[in-house]
Amino acid sequence: MFRTSARKPCFVCSPYRENKSTKEEIVLNKYGIDGIRNVVLVGHQSSGKTMLGEAMLFNAGVVSRIGSIEDGNTMLDSTPDEIERKISITAGLAGFEYDGHKLNILDTPGYEDFVGEVFSCIPVTEGAVMVLNADSGVEVGTEKTWRYLKPFGLPRIVCVNKMDKEHADFDKCLADSQKFLGNEVMPLLLPIGHGETFKGVVDIIKKKAYMYSGKDASFAEEDVPGDLAGTVDGWHRKLMDFAAEADDSLLEKFLEGGKLSDGELAQGLAAGCRAGTFVPMVPVSATENIGVRQLMDLIVTFIPSPESRTEIGSADGPIKIGAGEKTAAFVFKAMSEKHIGDLTFMRTFSGEVRVGEDLFNSSLDSSDRIGQLYFIQGKNRIETDAIPAGDIGAAVKLKSARINNTLCTRSSQVVFPAIEYPQPSLHTAIEARSKSDVDKMGTGLNRLNEEDPTFTVKADPELRQTLLSGQGELHFEVILGRLKRKHGVEVDMIQPKIPYRETITATAEAQGKHKKQTGGRGQYGDVWLRLESLPRGGGFEFANAIVGGVVPSKYIPAVEKGVAEKMKQGVIAGYRFVDVKVTLYDGSFHTVDSSDQAFKMAGSKGFSAAAEKAKPVILEPIMEIEVLVPEEYMGDVMGDLSMRRGKIQGTEQDGSLQKIKAQVPQAELYRYSTSLRSMTQGKASHRREFSHYELVPRDVTQKLIAEVKAAKEADK
Repeated sequence: MFRTSARKPCFVCSPYRENKSTKEEIVLNKYGIDGIRNVVLVGHQSSGKTMLGEAMLFNAGVVSRIGSIEDGNTMLDSTPDEIERKISITAGLAGFEYDGHKLNILDTPGYEDFVGEVFSCIPVTEGAVMVLNADSGVEVGTEKTWRYLKPFGLPRIVCVNKMDKEHADFDKCLADSQKFLGNEVMPLLLPIGHGETFKGVVDIIKKKAYMYSGKDASFAEEDVPGDLAGTVDGWHRKLMDFAAEADDSLLEKFLEGGKLSDGELAQGLAAGCRAGTFVPMVPVSATENIGVRQLMDLIVTFIPSPESRTEIGSADGPIKIGAGEKTAAFVFKAMSEKHIGDLTFMRTFSGEVRVGEDLFNSSLDSSDRIGQLYFIQGKNRIETDAIPAGDIGAAVKLKSARINNTLCTRSSQVVFPAIEYPQPSLHTAIEARSKSDVDKMGTGLNRLNEEDPTFTVKADPELRQTLLSGQGELHFEVILGRLKRKHGVEVDMIQPKIPYRETITATAEAQGKHKKQTGGRGQYGDVWLRLESLPRGGGFEFANAIVGGVVPSKYIPAVEKGVAEKMKQGVIAGYRFVDVKVTLYDGSFHTVDSSDQAFKMAGSKGFSAAAEKAKPVILEPIMEIEVLVPEEYMGDVMGDLSMRRGKIQGTEQDGSLQKIKAQVPQAELYRYSTSLRSMTQGKASHRREFSHYELVPRDVTQKLIAEVKAAKEADK
């Protein structure tokens, strides 16, 4: 047996050097496009992605110790929100040197409320590490993220983390992965023990065991333990067959000699990984730093460099990728914190983004001068004069660049496709606690939205409320917490009003007469109106059927205006009137006392009188919703939807989940996302969109009218 030590830590890159008084500048070398690996860490919440990134940074010599989530001192979770809640909320970026390569690791949140960070990072990487919890296997967040990855065709590695935990089960994780993620998932490393006995990994290709004895990344290379020899041989044969089939040249060699060398086997498997027909699975313990070195070696070997993308799509067609091409970079993330400043994260796809140059923002038809550039190592910034092709970095205080913007040369303009973020699933109304903070609230939320496009905020003039829409309760808490911390504005969440509508169900006619005599000139306007219902969505029609000039034509626009204004106020419960045709067919006027104002008042009165006779009703908005749910929760979810006055439209299979389609009144969906997660242990999700308006049941109508009357009494 002989000892193999970890690569010597590169303390010139380390922000935790022992002698801090020297103020030695942290340096990261620039790498050619073929030496860069951009990898996103994804997976269900609490699978250990951040600690995996932390172990990688330690193994690369960036830090002299592995941080702790509990102590709030990791490199990748460094914002106040993350330290307080002990979860990842924003994507953390760490670029470091390892084995002659530059690795950019993007650590994404696993909590569904912050899934937008996952969507931001996937398009700027060439590979993904899907992290599983060894005692849980494939969870709902695993499946969802796997689906997010598929359209991008990223090569993937499945990493079974927390193998040192008591109930760790690598075989279950493998079976789950093959069942839910695909049969292309196969082990490349096997664990030696589990729980407290997890001490190393076996490389199936080399048929060697690597035994760890501490967290310093050193290990001993040994023969495969006897109890694993048969399993290793079996998987070695399967992988050799697969590698031969993945590469024609290897297949010919395999058929001639019956076997492949270790190098040829690795070559074939790497080709399969990059083609998406093979997904290697590896066991690790990030906290104990076991197997992480082997995972890092796999990233270098199996995940392609940025030059694998010879071209990338844009609004102007595909453009070539490479260091020698015209500069084109994509902004995928923004961050603003007091101790960090305004950072604009970008991926350079071609050319080189350099300090001092002016780049054209083709998304906004503006320009930005590049002042300072940095490589990012978690919470640290490392100054650089350029971000080369294939690399990821950040600029400070750009004038116009925002998330989803393309920066390029003015002479060679391109626009990269925008990231399509998930639609918000939770909606609430908000109001500033202090009236003096109303303007600051709007300004602050718009500023925060530049960093987080997954929430929307709008002022609804009809409802007279500010509406906030996001991904979940915790998302709201973080947004409003940042609003208070960064902009000094405290707000309350309140239930949003529902945009009910009023309409008629019969035809009716009525007179509207406005007559007022004072000491001077009087007011006189007289009209007869006919109201008819229109189909749903018909809106409002006004028809002029006056014959013989009984109402002069110059007053007819005033009549229509009076009707339109009254329709906004409603006649039953104060909701906007819709789907009605109003015909002006008779009336009278006074040569002296008639005026636009008089006929406007007459039109308003006539509409009210006719509407009350035309059997008015209240309409409510109906939402079309789709719920993705595991089969075991279908009954509970469908029963809950029925209790919410929902109508089930049908169900269908969607991968391992069931999709329930239903139509539900908007009034019954307040905080439905929260209820759904609670009902299904976080395993279900939904999306919604407006469908149509429908008649409100009689009991609900009476309740709404009573609420309006009570509100009017309270205002007296």
